Formats: sequence, C-alpha cells, structure tokens
Amino acid sequence: MTTHDAERPVLLLVGSGGQMWREYMLRSMAAEYRLHLFCPSPPTWEFPYIDDFGVVDTLDVGAMTALARTTSRDFAGVLTYEETRVEAAAGLATALGLRTSPPEAVHACRDKFTGREALKRAGVPQAESVAVAGLEEARAAAARIGYPVVVKPRALSASCGVTFVSGPEELERAFREAGRIWFDEVPTYERPILVEEFLDGPEISVEAVCRDGHVTALFVAHKSLGYAPGFEETGHLVRADESLLHDATLLKVLQDAHSAVGLTDTVTHTELRLTVTGPRVVEINARVGGDRIPYLGGLATGVDIGLVAADLAVGAVPDLKATRSEVAGIRFLYPDEDLTCESVEVDPGRLPAGTHEVKILAEPGKELRLPPQDPVRSRYAFVIAVGGTEKSCTAALDEAAAAVTVHGTPLS
Repeated sequence: MTTHDAERPVLLLVGSGGQMWREYMLRSMAAEYRLHLFCPSPPTWEFPYIDDFGVVDTLDVGAMTALARTTSRDFAGVLTYEETRVEAAAGLATALGLRTSPPEAVHACRDKFTGREALKRAGVPQAESVAVAGLEEARAAAARIGYPVVVKPRALSASCGVTFVSGPEELERAFREAGRIWFDEVPTYERPILVEEFLDGPEISVEAVCRDGHVTALFVAHKSLGYAPGFEETGHLVRADESLLHDATLLKVLQDAHSAVGLTDTVTHTELRLTVTGPRVVEINARVGGDRIPYLGGLATGVDIGLVAADLAVGAVPDLKATRSEVAGIRFLYPDEDLTCESVEVDPGRLPAGTHEVKILAEPGKELRLPPQDPVRSRYAFVIAVGGTEKSCTAALDEAAAAVTVHGTPLS
C-alpha cells in the first residue's frame, strides 16, 4: 500500500505481547496500517507503532465488542498473535462482521484435545491422544497406547510441562510436572492432562497462510530440542530453499489438518514430526509461531509475516513472494547449572560476520533454573545468525553463542 496515513485501513490488534518477542510484528504492520490496540493495561513500548488504544479485558469478547462499537473507528480487521487471545479475537471479529476463522475452529487449536479429536475424525496422521483427570487414568491410557509416551498439559504452549516417559516408573513424575505449570489466562478442563503416543523423528514447524480454507506454506523451521526428558526448544533454523515446501505428502497433511479443525482465514503455526511412516501432526495453532520463528522466516525469505497477517485480517491478498534466499537461525543460551544471574557479557570482538542479533534476557538477580523447572525463562540470552548456507549459519551461531557469557552464583 502507498496510501496517505489518514487513508490507511485501521487494524484492531488484540494484545501486543512482549516487546522482545513481538515488536517486529508491530513495526511491520504499522508501516501499512493504522493500529488500534485493545490491551488489558495502558501501553508503554507500543506507542511508536499504534494510532490509538483502549484498555479492556482482552479475554472478554462482550466487553471488547461493546468498546469497539462505541469507538469512532471504522475497523478493517481484527488480529492477534497471542496464544491466550486467539479465541477472543475470533469472537470479536465475528461479532463485528470481519474476516476470521470460525471461533469454534480456533478453539479446536487452543484446546489440544478438541483439536486431536477433529484430526482423528478426518483421518489426519497424528499421535494417539487421551485426556485424563487423574494419575490412575494416566496409567491406564499409557498402558493402552504403549510406552514410550508423552505427557503434557492440554492448553499450554512453548513445550511447557511436556515430558517424555519411557516406562511406568516415570509416569507419576511426568503427570505432576504437566499439572504444575499453569498460568492465570489458561482455561481449565475437567481432564487437563494429555497422554499421547510418542512420535519419533525430527520435529519441524510450518508457518502458513490459510485464506478461504486454502493453505499456503510459507517456511519451515527445523527445531533443536534439549533437556530430556522435556522437549525444550533450544533453537530453530529456517532455509529459504527448503525442500519440504515441495513435499506433496507434507503439504497434504498440512491442508487436511487445517480443514479438519475448520480454519478458513488465519496465519498458522503447525508442529509436526517427520516419522518413518511420514509427517504426523503434533499440534496446530491459529497464530504465528513464537521464539522469533516468523522473524527468521523473514530474514531467510524476505516474506514479512506481520504484513501477511495484517493483509489477511482485512481481506487483502497477501504478498507471499520470496525476495531473499538465505538461511537464518536462532540459538537460546542456558547456564550450565541453576544459578542467580549476576551479569551477562557479550564480547563484540568474537562475534562473527554472520551475527544478526544478540539479545540479553536475564537481568542481575534473576534466578535461572534449568528446564523443566523453569522452561523458557531459564534462557539468559539468544543469538540470531544469517548465512548463505546451513553450514555457514550454524557456524556463526556457534561462534556467536561462545561470545556470550553468563556470570552468577550457583543455587543450592
């Protein structure tokens, strides 16, 4: 778009997320749209990117709808990229008559078991899954599925509380772990824990556009996992020349998964395992991915997913043409042991030419407890690198990671 500011469409954004992880999305969208932010508390860092805002409970569809209707703005679309707000945003868009996927389809992505049941009915390859309320039910489910299994919460993200269980003796600990990690904005269920078949093979995620029910894969991120028996995501790598983007079997599974849950108009983040029997779905999310994965996709391909998501929300045809051919990766850094952070130091002289960004995540005084005790927040920094090949990108990530050092006092 090249319209003057006053002529630019107004996009209603529900929640803004953390600056570290989502500022690039606001920056992209603000270049072409006027952003009206609905937020639970007054904005701070968002001000350079937003046109106006309203303070409201962003989980309450009724309250947001009432506020939107009393606001003298002609909203062209509704968008969120926050996991906890995808259902509310879909409900708001529906109430305002704006483009969105059906709220029940978005719910099927938010509630992992509802999504599993939808995929099962459609015959989409995935892990067998059982929702349980107690430990005895979990034992029975694991025995029926057959070890090894995976135990995880029904409605969390970022691999929180997800544990590999090789045998019956490990199940109780995994069940407790899945129930221990919870957040205020996460819905509760009568059967809040899932016991699932373990899918062996490399794990990937696919960022895609679903428009009028048709799915177009944008890019694939290859995950690095660590801290067994958990599944901590320690890094991601995106290649512009990704062969999986032309894999007919994978693309069919991706399309079938979206159709099964009923998604029609949204950007999505789908996680899959590449097993010996073919790609199988781990989960599908009605939002862009986290961990800066969409940002890596932009560095590798030039496709700006912030603008893609905004265009889709207002009914425009997104520009999906790749303009770059690179390899981009992110590496998350963890201490060798649990500690209280005193400082994180970066040696600029040791950063390789391929370094794109270094971000310190831990302030002095922060306790860093290794996964699974404190997943995600145990990271003290991350590095992003870009290269012409996977080898050069990986080498740059290694060198950049070595240039960042954490100092602290070990925790007892």
